[in-house]
Amino acid sequence: MKKEIMGFLDFIFGAKKRQVETYLNNGAVILDVRSQREWDSGHIENAIHIPIDDLINRVDEIKSLNKPVIACCASGVRSAKAAKFLNLNNIEATNGGGWVNLKKQL
Repeated sequence: MKKEIMGFLDFIFGAKKRQVETYLNNGAVILDVRSQREWDSGHIENAIHIPIDDLINRVDEIKSLNKPVIACCASGVRSAKAAKFLNLNNIEATNGGGWVNLKKQL
């Protein structure tokens, strides 16, 4: 049973990793949706910072980039919401999860 669970988790997280790689290969930008305080304590170099509470007011700014988006935050919860919001606004986006783990993938 434990082996089956680990295999399932590898499948889920492996798929996410492959999706992020595909986005990166297609010129995606990293969008960090954490608070200013969180951003100031560390972030991915060259990432765009737009706190999730500001996202609705800056969606046109993201659209103007004309690139796919990998959203990240601390744990992946806010970035999941951000990716869903962006997709609903016709922006190709995926949840990159927590920024520390995403940074390791870059």
